[in-house]
Amino acid sequence: MSMTERGSTAANAADGARRALGAAELVARLRAVREDERFREAAARVRPDAELPAVRDSMIWSLITEPGDGVAGALVAALGAEEALDVMANGYGDDGAEDEARPARGALRDGRRRWAPRLDPLLHLGALRTAARIGATLLLPADAEWPSCAADLGAHAPLALWLRGDAAVLASHGVALVGARASSSYGEHVAGELAGELAAEGRVIFSGGAYGIDGTAHRAALRAGGETVAVLAGGVDRPYPSGHAQLFERIVSSGALVTEVACGVAPTRWRFLAEKRKLYV
Repeated sequence: MSMTERGSTAANAADGARRALGAAELVARLRAVREDERFREAAARVRPDAELPAVRDSMIWSLITEPGDGVAGALVAALGAEEALDVMANGYGDDGAEDEARPARGALRDGRRRWAPRLDPLLHLGALRTAARIGATLLLPADAEWPSCAADLGAHAPLALWLRGDAAVLASHGVALVGARASSSYGEHVAGELAGELAAEGRVIFSGGAYGIDGTAHRAALRAGGETVAVLAGGVDRPYPSGHAQLFERIVSSGALVTEVACGVAPTRWRFLAEKRKLYV
């Protein structure tokens, strides 16, 4: 059997295992995450109120979903984080009639296949401990600092935001400036002028932290003595690109690094695209 065939066989077996995962095992996995003492201790170091069921379960949703998961978003919006997790494990049940606000049964079934492998407290201890060590915080929609414009994304809105820096800047009036990485000198000049002027007027400059226009916008805001936010595709403990490490530390001191994924999560092309959606609302 070739390497390709072996890989395909393993992938099919794993997919089959996810399809076969029943409600009883999902319920057991969810209970294990909620009740694991190590998980609860690590969560409390990130948010002291993590013992509250709504906070605990919002944190769990942020750990088991990818950015922009519309099925999870619709479920949480319709039911709240706690009941949504219970439905994720048990399904709607015979008396749980669907309505327009809830995902269809087929969508929920597909979502359960994505989320179930991550329902393991041991998978998330490192992320939570790293967050506590570097001073990262978890922002939830009920928090005063939550950016109200996130609601414009509907079911694809973030379920939570991980950040380093000042959470208050996320709720401030801001402008998103993003552009090409392989930018021209003229493009960088214009972006820098615009970002600097807006920052000097008190606008928070939001961008993606990348080379080219993004980095130019962040630097211009900082030179003007303003605030800036870098929206990341990976964890705040490993902001990308690494060549902007010093810039990212300056941003933490005069704004924030923010992402939907937990510490330790690597940036990927899909996550870059998903994270950028927040810059257009």
